Amino acid sequence: MSNNIIALLPDHVANQIAAGEVVQRPASVVKELLENSVDAGATSIKLIIKDAGKSLIQVIDNGKGMSPFDARMCFERHATSKISKADDLWALTTKGFRGEALASIAAVAQVELKSKQEHEVVGQHIIIEGSKFVSQTECQAPTGTSFIVKNLFFNITARRNFLKNDQVEQKHIIDEFERLVLPHCDVHFTLISNGNEILNLPPGSLIQRIKLLYGNYMQKDLVPVSENTSFLKMGGYVSLPDAAVKTRKEQFIFINNRFIKNPFLNHAVYEAYKELIGYQSHPKFFLFLELDPKHIDINIHPTKTEIKFTDEKSVYMLLLSVVKRALGKANVAPSLDFESSITSDLVTSDKVYAQPKVSYNPDYNPFKSQGSNNGPDLQKANKQNWESLFSGFKQTVENETAAEKQEQHVIETLKSESVDYSVFQLNFKYIVTSFDRNVVIIDQQRAHERVLYEHYLNTRSENKISSQQLLFPEQLELSANDFSLIRDLKDEFKMLGFDIEEFGKNSIVINGAPADLQDISVIQTLEGILETFKLNTIDAKIEKHDNLCRAIAKNTCIKYGKALDEQELKLIVNHIVKCENPLYTANGKPVMMEVELNDIEKFFKK
Repeated sequence: MSNNIIALLPDHVANQIAAGEVVQRPASVVKELLENSVDAGATSIKLIIKDAGKSLIQVIDNGKGMSPFDARMCFERHATSKISKADDLWALTTKGFRGEALASIAAVAQVELKSKQEHEVVGQHIIIEGSKFVSQTECQAPTGTSFIVKNLFFNITARRNFLKNDQVEQKHIIDEFERLVLPHCDVHFTLISNGNEILNLPPGSLIQRIKLLYGNYMQKDLVPVSENTSFLKMGGYVSLPDAAVKTRKEQFIFINNRFIKNPFLNHAVYEAYKELIGYQSHPKFFLFLELDPKHIDINIHPTKTEIKFTDEKSVYMLLLSVVKRALGKANVAPSLDFESSITSDLVTSDKVYAQPKVSYNPDYNPFKSQGSNNGPDLQKANKQNWESLFSGFKQTVENETAAEKQEQHVIETLKSESVDYSVFQLNFKYIVTSFDRNVVIIDQQRAHERVLYEHYLNTRSENKISSQQLLFPEQLELSANDFSLIRDLKDEFKMLGFDIEEFGKNSIVINGAPADLQDISVIQTLEGILETFKLNTIDAKIEKHDNLCRAIAKNTCIKYGKALDEQELKLIVNHIVKCENPLYTANGKPVMMEVELNDIEKFFKK
């Protein structure tokens, strides 16, 4: 009996293991196939998906196609046309080079390939299922390649079960699609999902492509960036500080037309916006950097989104200075105008300047003071009483429990006392009222947000909110991801009083809004709701209806700085005390505080 236990894995097992890194979800397949089409020199690429890529992913291009031998060889591991020797890794001009993608995809899906070269009469049709070669036949096909991937992870049930819902998977596909179409504006791209055309991007300039992807409104928010040095070329756009948003979307850095993720370079962009944007606000940027391939290493990870530089500090400083200069030209960053002439009132020839006089006390001695003799006694007293400095920080668990009970007592008392509250507004932010000789201070924005949140949250158990039809319906252009999100939330929006209809590709019409919302901009409110919804999705896993109620409440509540009359103040107080949890917002921020009369008496030493 042999003692040897180490064996060479079969090819199909090795391919499935490699697929674990290369093919993580349908978006990974889309990325690899689109990159192959670009490398093939295609000028027209069509992506067709069904069920967010779980059932079907098809990429059709008009590239140079493959010969019968290449069509079969491309499914072998480490088979590639991009490089032939190790030195080629330092002169890469293509997106792919590892030769792993097609073998990994064929290991976990049912694959069909049709490809024909321009000088060939017929094309090649190859079928592979789970790394098992099924057939290779001749077929009629146009010049180029059609790659069909069906039933992804059909042979790995556990991986298929870990896929998210269709909306999430389609979002990842659109993200990968955007990352590839932005640097290749000379290529016609089309995206079709479940028979619906999501994006149709004809060849054009970069700003035209950005507008087609994210809406025409983007152009007014962007500032051009340009630089050309012997080491680095840079171009693209960055957003004005006023256009900063709460989520990290529309942030792209490309190195030699390859999308990369590099926190160091991202930090350079944020440093350029320092003191120009608010806390937790994020700029938008589309930056394209060109370097000699010998100065970068992209062979870090199979996804090819990580990169290393031979001189990372120089790239950082150049990026920082170029973005700062672009913002300065747009008059949003502090800058000096060296070309402006000096005005005559600053410098005049007939003005006589007197010598400045300095006055001082010749008897002043900094080491002598009237209270210097008391120094040692004072220090001694302070050392003896040092424990009293920390007395205010000693709060036991019992005290915390008592404080919570006291807060609950405040609410119960306010609920039970059907009195006409004496209220006033403080600094256009707070509502001040009293009960039982104590003072209660209520945050007006958070209180109204809590009231609206519970109001919308109860629409499931109660009747849906009535909608007020707009006199003039408003149209809103959205990005592909936001349009998909609106589609998914359409029933929820309708339940909450928003009458929304699809209006062409990636565009909606708002016919009505909740009847209880007045004096608001419907477009800005809906955009804010989408941003807040996505932000909540990132921070925590919140149920869809709950998340939408939080987003609507946050964007439609009374804001700080709004003057309220006495009746409005009393109405907020009456509503907040009737909430199920009036002490905190849905995100856990405090709504009110109590100042006891005893504390006031102690402060005034009575």
